[in-house]
Amino acid sequence: MTGVKRSLNVRTLTVCAMLLAVAVILGFFKIPISNVAEIRLQFLPVACGGMLFGPVAGAILGGLTDILGFIVKPTGPYFPGFTVSGIVQGVIYGFILYKKSVSVKRIFAAQLIDTIIISLILNPIWLMVLYNQGFKAVFAARIIKVIIMLPINTVLLTVILKAADAAARRYILPDR
Repeated sequence: MTGVKRSLNVRTLTVCAMLLAVAVILGFFKIPISNVAEIRLQFLPVACGGMLFGPVAGAILGGLTDILGFIVKPTGPYFPGFTVSGIVQGVIYGFILYKKSVSVKRIFAAQLIDTIIISLILNPIWLMVLYNQGFKAVFAARIIKVIIMLPINTVLLTVILKAADAAARRYILPDR
């Protein structure tokens, strides 16, 4: 392994570890908007990891964020379905954003796909299984939340990813 390749791997691992720590910490906080909508920010570092290092790194970050978040501060029973959601989320951001220009249109597409697959399909299924509720009841409560959160998350993600991309180009991955 050449020195450049080894340094890139160490750099990648270091940045991913920092993103994981930030994601776990952000998982502790939520900003309630209403009884059905809240702002949660732990997806931001996962999206950064996917954008900077690809879908595999995004998947690992997403899965580890869920597992470590549960270990550090459990908020209910551990359910592996949410880990699957975290993995899929990282893959989504990695496939859509990795090695591509950071644009509002691309970020909105990533956020929309994440919202549909994670918030409207997978997580309602996990909640239905976990709490023995009907899919329609869980889905109905979430649809209002995702309509409110989609533009908010898109704006947050745009600001963070543009800053992360600029920092990565300058300090982390100058050859990007």
